[in-house]
Parts: sequence; structure tokens; C-alpha cells
Amino acid sequence: MPAGVFPFGQPIEAVVQRDRRPKRAFVLGAYAGAVHAHWLDEQGTTIMGALAVASEPESFWCGEGAAEIVARIPVPPGAGSLVAAGDDLNGPSGRALDELFLTPLGFTRQDTWMCDLVPHSCKITRQAKALARAYDRRMASMGLPTYDWPPVPEVLADDARRDEIAAEMLEASPDVLITLGDLPLRWFASRFGASGTLEAYGETPNEYGQFHEFTIGGRTIILLPLAHPRQVARAGAHSAEWAALHEHWAQWVAGELFL
Repeated sequence: MPAGVFPFGQPIEAVVQRDRRPKRAFVLGAYAGAVHAHWLDEQGTTIMGALAVASEPESFWCGEGAAEIVARIPVPPGAGSLVAAGDDLNGPSGRALDELFLTPLGFTRQDTWMCDLVPHSCKITRQAKALARAYDRRMASMGLPTYDWPPVPEVLADDARRDEIAAEMLEASPDVLITLGDLPLRWFASRFGASGTLEAYGETPNEYGQFHEFTIGGRTIILLPLAHPRQVARAGAHSAEWAALHEHWAQWVAGELFL
């Protein structure tokens, strides 16, 4: 069943791995993103510059086809129009994952199983405030559909969700589990004996991005804890220290890990 409904009425769908063949790598993030649009009024003036309107077509989506996805969303008469937002809002994490993580390791998307702790888009506080200010107060006058967009949950993965992720990992049969940032370590890997924070694995160029052992379902695989793609790509608020560590890793370390 859909996890909810976006503004302008599209269902919030689970974003799951579609190619179920075994993979070399299993990438675990926090929660799925969304396709974003600019909302313009009848005169072409921006009402909202960043409005989530549809589920990403795949995990760590790179932004392809955003214009076509947004164009298919119906807008009530008199409510203006929706146009796809730019690359800074559609697909930045996916592109960063490809360019700054997978390529330095010698992997492609075809080699990789993608997963998130929460497999659907979640509403953050800033987005909730923007909707209250711009969308909610126009719903009645413009005939806008109601929405039910769940916030980021306090518990990102309970026992049942961890079991689901573990089953996906065993299905994928990867050589390496790549965790992105603290949250996958805290909510998943730590329950199987790993450390719960990225900094526990080291904050120096000699420590960051090294292999560690990880056992799940009786199988020992490599754990590779890395920073989140948005941190690494210096997108929005980020840690310059983690971004610099990852830049060094991508240039000097990653290419040697699987030799």
C-alpha cells in the first residue's frame, strides 16, 4: 500500500530495488527522496520553489526524466502550474553516489543493490512549515487535493524493518555493505555488532573508508562506512571535514580497496 499522498495528490510509494540479481555491493542510506517541482501561479510567479510531488522512480535516483514525471501530475484549474525543479533538488544524492562513491571503487549501478532504512519519502520540519505557509492556506480556494506525507519517524528501523533489510542483503549476496552516514550504522549495522557512528571508525585520512568485518545471517562480509553523499558533495549544510576526508579517500584510497 502507498505510504501516503504528496501535495497535488500523487501516492507516496515504496522505493525498492528492482533488479534482484546478486550484486557486488549493497548501499544502505537513511530514507528515500522525492521528485521536486517549482509551483507557479497563473502569472508565472513562484508560490513554492521546492515542492515534493512524486516518489523517486528508483533508490538514489539521478534526476533523469524529472520534467516528464512532473508534467503528468494534474493541477486543478486556476491553481497555476508545476515545472520540474533544477538538478540541485532532483537527483543530487544519486549523482554524488555514482561519481564520488561507486566510480572510485570501480563499481557501477548494475553492480549495486540500493536500499534505505525508510523506503519512502519523509517530510522534514522545513518542508512542513513551507506547506503550511503556501499550500495549506490555498487548498480551499484553489481546490487543491489534501496530502498525507509522513514525517521522518523517530524510529528509522524497528526489528521488523531490520529483518527486511537483512533479508535483502542475503538475497543480494554482496561482497561489501556500504553505509552512508551515521543513521544506517545506528539503526541497522550496530544491531549486528558494528559501531553506531561514522566517527567511531576514524576521522583521519588513514582511517576513513577502510574495510571492517560485519557478520549477518551467519555470513561475514566487508563493512565500508562512508559519509552521506550530500555531505561529500558539499550540498547545503555539510561538514567540510568529512567532505575533505572523502575527497582524499576517493582520489587515493578507493581504487586500491578491491585490487
